Parts: sequence; structure tokens; C-alpha cells
Amino acid sequence: MTTYTVTAERSGRWWALQCREVPGAISQVRRLNQADEIKEAIAFVAGVPEADVEIAVIPRIPAEAQRHLDRARELRKEADTARHESALETRMAARKLANDGLTMREIGQVLGVSHQRAAQLLVA
Repeated sequence: MTTYTVTAERSGRWWALQCREVPGAISQVRRLNQADEIKEAIAFVAGVPEADVEIAVIPRIPAEAQRHLDRARELRKEADTARHESALETRMAARKLANDGLTMREIGQVLGVSHQRAAQLLVA
């Protein structure tokens, strides 16, 4: 099984598809989720069975949209990191409060969670 890279570029109401590795394999589809239709063209031009063709579709979008998308991905990554660090700090606070003799109900109240969640934080 070989994976071929297919670029997809919007052209009016259609997506124009072209395979990078087999430039003669070109197709067009109405919706991007129909890109598998290019597999037949790739198989024909490359002389391989269609069952052996896998594709990785790379949509080309306007530069401004790409900048926004890249920034959104950066922000998601930062948010994931912040969530992870927040969870770690919350567990450390729960452990410190437990070591100081607070009950699960008190720890939950201080942390703004249920006493059951407070107990889970101490185990994690």
C-alpha cells in the first residue's frame, strides 16, 4: 500500500485535485470529502491496483485563512499545556491541604469541586 499526496484547490464550485507523486493524476470533486475519487486516476496513471492506493489530502486555502488556522492551532496547543499545568497544580494543592489535615469535604470546598473529585485528585 502506497500513500500518495493529493493537493486540493478550490476552483469555483469544485475542488481540483492533483497527485504530487503522479502529476498526470488529476480529478475534480464538488466536496472535499469525495477526494477518494482520485484514487482511480492515480492507479491508472501509476499502473498500480486501485486497492494499493491510499491518499493524504492537503487542501490549499487562502493565505489569510491559513494564518488564522495556524494561530488557532498555536492557541489550542497553549491551552492544552495550560490545562495540563493547571491540573498538576490542583493535585499538588489537594495533596498539601490533605497533608495539613483538611477533610475531603473541606478540600473539595476550597478547590471548588466535590469531595469525591477531591479524593480522586489525591489518587491521581
